[in-house]
Amino acid sequence: MFVFHPIIEGPRAGIPAGLSARAEGAYLGLAVGDALGATTEFMTPREIRQAHGVHRHLSGGGWLRLRRGQVTDDTEMSLALGRAILDAGGLDARAIAESFSAWMRGKPVDIGHTVRRGIVRYRQTGQTAVPLNDQDAGNGACMRALPIALCTLGLAADAVAEANRIQSHTTHHSPLGDAGTLTVIRMVQTALLGVDLAKLRLLAEALVVEEPRYRYDRQRLENPGGYLVETLQAVFQALFGAHDFETALIDVVNRGGDADTTGAILGMIAGALYGREAIPRRWLAALDPRIKESCRKQASALLRMAPKGRERGWES
Repeated sequence: MFVFHPIIEGPRAGIPAGLSARAEGAYLGLAVGDALGATTEFMTPREIRQAHGVHRHLSGGGWLRLRRGQVTDDTEMSLALGRAILDAGGLDARAIAESFSAWMRGKPVDIGHTVRRGIVRYRQTGQTAVPLNDQDAGNGACMRALPIALCTLGLAADAVAEANRIQSHTTHHSPLGDAGTLTVIRMVQTALLGVDLAKLRLLAEALVVEEPRYRYDRQRLENPGGYLVETLQAVFQALFGAHDFETALIDVVNRGGDADTTGAILGMIAGALYGREAIPRRWLAALDPRIKESCRKQASALLRMAPKGRERGWES
């Protein structure tokens, strides 16, 4: 189990103001992207244009018939993972599995097949990691990975990778999926330190070198499915094709397909990159207030668990 020592110093428990704003931006960006994309999930771009023109409002609806500002499993599982880490004081595989199990017991509005299968397996066997399966490169582990990015900020690369495997393998165990999820974590952590978009592109390009199936510099990908390769191709295209949070997020959710997850993943990266103030106020105003408050609290609490990091270049 990873145990993190809290930072306790200064007026904001040792968290520089700029870092705090970017961490909140990442968590709120995740939730906003989830809620915005849920409306267009499983629609084609043509269907979206016919129904919405350009979809740009947190309006609810969609195949899940959500309330305006309601989120789905992407945000809910992230918060469940964050609670497990905070309650255990570190990354404990059993605490994570129990938190996911409790979440599923609450009858969530949506749950992926691979996630459900992994949780059921844990309940039946007590095992906290599913077997290696090359077919498990779905979105479920990546969409919820933000708490790992926050609580391991400042750790060595191999420790971050191990933390990623602990949470991912509860339901998804694929080297291809691990590589994509770890890259998203690294992109969030790099963005939290106040870098520009070009630095994030280098991380995406390194992933493509490691695993060419993630290559994204091709024809615009529309209607991405639940396969993480397609999801990250769409996310990277939208992220690197824009220079602000709103434009990138509107781009990716209007591609349809698994739009709540492409929205959530892009939202967490772009939220960390551009910060809380870059998220349109109309979206934050429409977001479920309970979810909004939980995201803000977890962002701060998870950062306080991270290794002491001013000497590692945290910027205010």
